[in-house]
Amino acid sequence: MKTNKTFALILAAMLVIALLTGCSKEEGSSGQDADLPTVGIVQIVEHPSLDTIRISILDQLAEEGFVDGENMTVDYQNAQNDQTILKTICQKFASGNYDLIIAIATPSAQAALGETTEIPIVFSAVTDPLAAELVDSLEAPGGNVTGTSDAVSAEMIMDLALEITPDIKTIGALYNTSEVNSVSVINDLKEYAAAKGLTVVEGPVMNASEVQQSATYLAGKVDAVFSPIDNTVASAMPIITKTLNDAKIPFYVGADSMVNDGGLATYGINYTVLGKETGKMAAEVLKGDDPGTMPVMTMKDMDIYINQKTADQIGVVFPQSVLDKATVLGE
Repeated sequence: MKTNKTFALILAAMLVIALLTGCSKEEGSSGQDADLPTVGIVQIVEHPSLDTIRISILDQLAEEGFVDGENMTVDYQNAQNDQTILKTICQKFASGNYDLIIAIATPSAQAALGETTEIPIVFSAVTDPLAAELVDSLEAPGGNVTGTSDAVSAEMIMDLALEITPDIKTIGALYNTSEVNSVSVINDLKEYAAAKGLTVVEGPVMNASEVQQSATYLAGKVDAVFSPIDNTVASAMPIITKTLNDAKIPFYVGADSMVNDGGLATYGINYTVLGKETGKMAAEVLKGDDPGTMPVMTMKDMDIYINQKTADQIGVVFPQSVLDKATVLGE
């Protein structure tokens, strides 16, 4: 009998300890501390442009007073350029009732909005939010979404290309046809080429496995190749630059990081600045602002970026007019 009483007392004590432990810290559905705001960051694929944006977002959030592990919980997920994984990530964020979703690149933003119209979404590096059907307008996005655009000008980049390599007659367009942002910029390229009397030869791809074949095809047909800020292309830069550099074909790109990875030149935005502006908007949402009333920010400051190592490899000499204004990368 005494043994039974002792056992009962021990069991009761264990139950009390378990209850106290459970009450001391509630856990959300994804394992985060329910007392802290939870931010889900979804990135379509890892490559330098998008990685720079993510790091800069987190740095800016910290400057704004939101530090991962201290007063905020961050759940970063990378979809590895797989649409099925991307959808699963966004479903997890939506069902977990996260306080904010930060979506890096157009496919990520589209997937996030497809899963929730309630949880605030701040996107980054979306070239054309209207064409991607993310917002009602840039001035008044509506709904639960806003963010920053990395729109680049095909006209400005091609004007630079003609300044550097004025003998261009045919331009290869290397891009993923399933990325809305890329299609939008390539359409602008076609309009520019038509006005200038240039010919555009398309090298469309659907995934990274097709990139080398498309680059090889274009290298035999064009005087230069252009790619917008395309996630598939950006993630395969080593393959593309080797193919085009070996063929002595200038490769004009849409992002500074793509120049750093071997592209010849661009007239584009600074992705660290883009990430910091996204971080500022994310902080405003965490403080209670309505994303639907926050205008989409389109970066205005553009800079020329060139890769001297690539120029030396393919025999291109930058004119002094370009060197005077350019930031040299890739050294």
